[in-house]
Order: sequence, then C-alpha cells, then structure tokens
Amino acid sequence: MRRREFITALGGMASATYWPSSVLAQQSSATRRIGVLMSGKAEDKEAKDALAAFIRGLQQLGWTDGRNLRIDLRLGAGDADIIRKHAAELAGLSPDLIVTYGSSAIGQLVQATRTVPILFVLAPDPVGSGFVNSLSRPGGNATGFMAFEYSLSAKWPELLKQITPGARRAAVLWDPAIAAGIGQFATIQSVAPSLGLELDPVNVRNVEQGVAAFAHSGGGGLIVTASGLAVAQRDLIVSIAAQYKLPAVYSFRGFVDAGGLVSYAASSIDQFRLAAGYADRILKGEKPADLPVQAPTKYDLVINLKTAKTLDLAIPPTVLAGASEVIE
Repeated sequence: MRRREFITALGGMASATYWPSSVLAQQSSATRRIGVLMSGKAEDKEAKDALAAFIRGLQQLGWTDGRNLRIDLRLGAGDADIIRKHAAELAGLSPDLIVTYGSSAIGQLVQATRTVPILFVLAPDPVGSGFVNSLSRPGGNATGFMAFEYSLSAKWPELLKQITPGARRAAVLWDPAIAAGIGQFATIQSVAPSLGLELDPVNVRNVEQGVAAFAHSGGGGLIVTASGLAVAQRDLIVSIAAQYKLPAVYSFRGFVDAGGLVSYAASSIDQFRLAAGYADRILKGEKPADLPVQAPTKYDLVINLKTAKTLDLAIPPTVLAGASEVIE
C-alpha cells in the first residue's frame, strides 16, 4: 500500500507498475519503458518531490506515462537486500532505461546489467566507485549526475562552526570502505585546523557506540558525510543526534525533513529535473557512454528551526539569510 501511496502523492503523474514481463510485452511497441529504482522509503518527502520533478521534466519533453511511456517503479526502503532484488528485477525486464540514485542502488544496477542504459542521480564519486571510466567519457552503459565535488565537503565543518562558534570538536560519520567516504573525510581534514576543529572519525557501521563515546567525552557537533549506509540509517542518526543534543550538519536534506538540524547538498529536485533531459536523449538513441557525467548546478541549504529550538541554539541571521528553505 505504501508504494501505491508514494505514486498517488505525485498527483497521478505516474502509475505503480509491478507487472510481470508478459504483461509489459503487451504494451504498444511505440511505448518506451523506464525503470526507476528509488533507494529510500515511500514516505520520504525528498524522494517524492525529486521523482515528481523528473516526471514533469519528461512531460515537458513529450513523454507521458500511459501514452508513450511506462514507468516501472521500485522502492528500496533503505534495505540493501531489497535494493539488490529490485535491481535484478528491473534489469531482467530489459527496459529502455533505468533511473536511480545513491551509491548502493547504482552499484547493484551496474552489476546487474552491462547492456541496459543506466541514468544515475546524486552519485558520490562515480569514477572512484567504478560506475564510469571518466566524467567526460563514461564509456559504459551508465552516466548521469554526481552528488558533489569533494571540495563541497569543506562547507559542512564551516557550517558547523557558523552555527556553533564555540565548537572545538566534531564527530565525522563516514564510510571508510568507499571511495566517496575517503574523499569526503580527506577534504574535511584539510580544513579542520583552520576552523579550530579536532576531528573524531566515526565509522557509519558503528553509529550508536561511536557517537555515544564522542558525546560522553564532551562538547562539539556532528558531521554526517554522504553514503548509502548513512541514508539507510537516517532515522537512527537523527534520533542519536537529538538524544545527545549534538548540533549536526548533514549531506542530504532528507535528514532535515526527518528532524535533523542543517543540511547542505546538491538539490535533488534540480538534478532529477536535469536528468529528464538526459533520459530524453537516451530514449531517442544516444548512448550513456557518450554523455558526460555532470556536476551539480544548484545546492540547497535547509535549516530546521524546530530542531534548533530543542537544542537551545540560535541560528545566526547570516546563515538564515543564505538558506534555501527554513522549516519552522
């Protein structure tokens, strides 16, 4: 039911299609099929808004679900096993294109098929992760939009110092097992001394114990870098930050929607809107191998003032003035 509600929430712009391949084969030969693998949950506002932007973009380019397009949606619910299963299912349907986001879902799809075109969004370090050969010439069956350049990671400790000027320590939640985790942490390390911050790295596989140990040793704040494991544990991470009253800066806005304090990240809505253009080109015959991976063009600073109040934290007016959205 939640999957159906997810689609309904988009205003009827797409229909949930969990049909077997025999039913899909009965579609008109003029109908193109796009598989969509969303790694989040049905109730995720960010995912709903992003998919809606993608579908609107397709409509503006002449692609209408139910007329010349069939969208086959799968939701991963932040579960690696479910994501792996759905990736295999979508690849087995041999659609004209599969659209996805996040390292875990992209990785599963790249393993599942080397022939079906894959269009990824919000991908951390697609080259280091092995999704493409290079940004300018992807070379395989995948291309799309990267989540950030590593220099963006410097913004997170800067924000932490702006909202908590007295902070001297920061726990950095990261995934050392992935290239993107290493790259983000290295960037944060490079700017921490100039900000007067001592870093305490916390493996994302050890969230509860790691953050608890940091909090009990006193003071500081939390920086949550981008990784599939962090997103999968979003609610846990937000609740732990609240439990220990840690000001936290996040790498995806979904954390702030869930009650986190601040996020600074590429706009998922903007990336999915732009992805519609790439989808159109692929559906018309262009190859992912020839379409360069693009960097973000828009970043969003989202602040949750309700959370700030529970932390007895006054967000500086200069930070508020730069916010893309303020949740009150």
